[in-house]
Amino acid sequence: MTAGLKTIIALSFVLAIGFLLVILSSALWKNYLPLLVVATYVIAPVPNWLCGRAASHDDFMESSGSAVVDFGKFLTGFFVVMGIALPALLAHTGDIVYQAMVMSIVGGLLIYGTIITFTMFFQEEQDF
Repeated sequence: MTAGLKTIIALSFVLAIGFLLVILSSALWKNYLPLLVVATYVIAPVPNWLCGRAASHDDFMESSGSAVVDFGKFLTGFFVVMGIALPALLAHTGDIVYQAMVMSIVGGLLIYGTIITFTMFFQEEQDF
């Protein structure tokens, strides 16, 4: 799939809306704890990327290094779930209001969805 200028513009628009929702969830109620979600969604793709690079790609065996890749996927899933569970936990304990929780979760999902979509569109194909 070829990614063009329209794809970049659409992804940047959705990313901006996601960041806007997370920032507004903090600023409207003057409680900046929901900004912790941004850190989890920025860190989330890093284990997947690092473990994908660290796995040894052997031309003769297809299953070499799959444990490292699986561990990276596990850590990425952990960070994504933590990005959803952290605002829910903060709202449950009364540190943030429920409206801030909803805005933070929706904004975080938009941010992470944009990161996933970006990597799908701009992934390099390897020719052997």
